[in-house]
Amino acid sequence: MNQGVQTYDEAVKRGHFEDDSKKTVVLVGNPNVGKSVIFGFLTRRYVTVSNYPGTTVELTVGEARLPDLEARIVDSPGVNSFIPSSEDERVTRDLIIHGRTDRILQVADAKNMKRTLLLALELIEMGLPFTLNLNMMDEALNKGIRIDTERLEKILGIDVIPTVAVRRKGLRKLARSLSKQKRSEFGFNYSSEVEQAISECVRYLPDTKVTKRALAVMLLSGDGSLWNWLGEHVSSEAVVSVRMAMRKLEESFNRAVPSVIVEQRMRVVEWIVKQVTSGHRSKAGALSGRFSALTIHPVWGIPVLAAVLFLMYQVVGRFGAGFLVDLIEGSLFGRYVNPWSASVVDLLFSGWLPAGAYDIIRDVLVGEYGLITMALTYSIAIILPIVGMFFLVFGILEDSGYLPRVAVMLNRLFRLMGLNGKAVLPMILGLGCDTMATITTRILESKKERLITTLLLALGVPCSAQLGVILGILSGISIWATVIWVFVVTGVIFLVGFLAAKLLGGKGSDFILELPPLRFPRLSNIAIKTVARVEWYLKEAVPLFILGTLILFGLHKSGALVSIYDISAPLVTGFLGLPVETTEAFIVGFLRRDYGTAGLYSLAEKGLLDPIGIVVGIVTITLFVPCVANFLIMIKERGFVTTLYMVLFIVPFAFLVGGVLNFTLRVVGAVF
Repeated sequence: MNQGVQTYDEAVKRGHFEDDSKKTVVLVGNPNVGKSVIFGFLTRRYVTVSNYPGTTVELTVGEARLPDLEARIVDSPGVNSFIPSSEDERVTRDLIIHGRTDRILQVADAKNMKRTLLLALELIEMGLPFTLNLNMMDEALNKGIRIDTERLEKILGIDVIPTVAVRRKGLRKLARSLSKQKRSEFGFNYSSEVEQAISECVRYLPDTKVTKRALAVMLLSGDGSLWNWLGEHVSSEAVVSVRMAMRKLEESFNRAVPSVIVEQRMRVVEWIVKQVTSGHRSKAGALSGRFSALTIHPVWGIPVLAAVLFLMYQVVGRFGAGFLVDLIEGSLFGRYVNPWSASVVDLLFSGWLPAGAYDIIRDVLVGEYGLITMALTYSIAIILPIVGMFFLVFGILEDSGYLPRVAVMLNRLFRLMGLNGKAVLPMILGLGCDTMATITTRILESKKERLITTLLLALGVPCSAQLGVILGILSGISIWATVIWVFVVTGVIFLVGFLAAKLLGGKGSDFILELPPLRFPRLSNIAIKTVARVEWYLKEAVPLFILGTLILFGLHKSGALVSIYDISAPLVTGFLGLPVETTEAFIVGFLRRDYGTAGLYSLAEKGLLDPIGIVVGIVTITLFVPCVANFLIMIKERGFVTTLYMVLFIVPFAFLVGGVLNFTLRVVGAVF
């Protein structure tokens, strides 16, 4: 399976484009239009499909055998324009302008023809041949929208292929269309002032794979990311001349030139839409629209969100952590796997190995820190059923299109932290995996926003595995234990975010987010995503559980664990009010957050933690350092020094919050 890569240049370095006989087909389009589904069909490779923007922040490369075409398929980040306003949009723009792109497939949402055609006009201006794929045609029809694709083909002069990708309708015809593509002959003009500025700029621009006219329009539209590139390809006098043409155009208007260009381009789009669309809004579409508005209403959206969280708590906390864990850990592992494993070890090694060697093998496999009795019991019997239920619920929320509505609901709160609702998306992704969520912070437009979001992800957003175990532990106490945990962790996140926003310089960005329609989740999508994520968990997490168990075993045998207990006792037992054995959870928590939380789960089962101790331990380990994988990604994304400062803040702060909570709960005599 090919790896995702951030840029075209990096893809070349990794050897993705060594075979020059293959044509490169780049999938472009707005966020949430089904590019990943199309990519999966063309390459026979699964890509996680989520109904919220910002999930594809890297290029994904795959191979495909299409009719009459050996192709390399590249799935690019979703864009709203080729004038980049974020890092993921810049990646796509650079791929189109500077990369090796033989074919372009614009995947579009048939319900949003204006947005679709705005992007198509930019490709037409570039002078590049491409195919327009109108996806989600079924949803357009459900809303009463009818599109005359033949008429649209004649106007634009390119192939227009309607599809319903999730049902595989029209995809074979789409694949055949990629072998031969047309360059659109459709032309349109801006106002005389803009056209004059374009003509003056074109005189000084270098030859590239896209037209000079398109480059001129990008510069006039405020694409500041092109200036360094321009300075490397033309003289300084030419750069000055282009800037003078821009200033002259700015003086002729009383408002920003980029908005003027978009407005004039929109007139062309509206004319085309009138030519090719018809119909009226259906009753089903109207009903869906009213419910969609309800989910983001500042008042009525709150009970909807509360209901969703309550159902998640019931499925993950009650069913997953209660019934399934009892069944797998208590019945399967407790009665059969662990006793049988001990018997098999005795049968295989007892009697012929020296006593010392036999004791070590037995302890490594089925002892207190055994690979079977601890690593596999924690990872398979305790965490897997909880994580599996969380993945299932999360997949339903993704596929339904509800997650972006949470971003809208929380936009005002996030403004207090110098962020906006768009930052909710990495936060929500962090509930799946903080490592991938940290990468996804690239969708945020300013460095300040990316720094704050990375810090908050590392500080207080539990990954799916850890969150599942947390819900499992807290559900065994009372609903108020869960309420206190949620209140303290979210309060800390907003407090730290608020202070970080005040201390860090720079401004935030505007909140512009495409809301996908609410739809009934497809069982096939949910099943595929759940299975894929469980497979990821088994491949990525279980080996780290084994490693963590071996580390604990080594620390135990060497006596170092006792020394660590002695050193940490004043902090763990005195300040946090927890048993000294909790130290193990914090040690292995750096390898995997969920492993550390599973350690608390085990202590709670043994009766070593009282209810207050459970709440304090859960809060502290939630706010504890990120796992080693996330730590490495933080270094890659934010740099070693910045990451070190974050960790040096997080560790003592987590223990401070835990200690204050312990003191408060015991003083007030909290009972759960």
